[in-house]
Amino acid sequence: MSKARKNEGTARPAGRSETTGAIVTLLSDFGERDGFVGIVKGVVLGICPTATIVDLSHEVPPQDVTSGALILASAVGYFPERTIHLAVVDPGVGTTRRPILIETDRFVLIGPDNGLLSVAANAAPVRRVLHLDRPEYFSPSPSHTFHARDVFAPVAGHCARGVECASLGSALDGFARASIPEVRRLEAALEGQVIHVDRFGNLMCNIRREDLTGFREPELSISIGGVQIAEISPHYSAVREGKPVALWNSWGRLEIAVRNGSASRHLRARNGDRIQVNFRR
Repeated sequence: MSKARKNEGTARPAGRSETTGAIVTLLSDFGERDGFVGIVKGVVLGICPTATIVDLSHEVPPQDVTSGALILASAVGYFPERTIHLAVVDPGVGTTRRPILIETDRFVLIGPDNGLLSVAANAAPVRRVLHLDRPEYFSPSPSHTFHARDVFAPVAGHCARGVECASLGSALDGFARASIPEVRRLEAALEGQVIHVDRFGNLMCNIRREDLTGFREPELSISIGGVQIAEISPHYSAVREGKPVALWNSWGRLEIAVRNGSASRHLRARNGDRIQVNFRR
């Protein structure tokens, strides 16, 4: 019997038993055309058949770590405590980037150490960060190109069965942070960037509501790609169909949309494009 099989049922986090199962969420850039997502689920369920698996998204733009980090962070607060979040957007698979586990007071994050987990980790106090370096918890002979199947999914399965997080790897002092650009404060303006484009073509910016502290919303306007938007509206229907609108979205960030259309197409905008909030004096 392998060491993993010997260890996997010996320790249980407080308040969980194997019979109740655990919730494991999945986020990736795999898409749905190939069998990658199903294979990852199969590995988790092969180790912990009682797990409940929830798909967050598998339509993260390929290799877009920042978009994946934002989507993951938007979701972790809506799941029960001790949910295990398995996230894989991993352009560095097979390189020296580390596979890691972050255990917080509310949830567990598993994935590559490339910034993908970092925004979500801000949502709760971090207890420990682990380098997943114990091959007894991996699949035999892991592939250099499919760590989601051979490293992350087995670790998530063992964690779901009740193996203590501390048993799954070696302690680390920290983890990589997502490269979300800082908002620049100018004399009478804020300058930000588009950091995510959703499937509706809505443009999410790095500007948050708290960045406007000290300014009154009725005294500002927004400019992007030569287009001026006169105000921040309460909802998408505040403008006529086909017109651009600015609003605070459900993630608490400034969003540019086009009513019943795509702001990305309408404004020919993409990630990295500059957006400016101008304050009238």
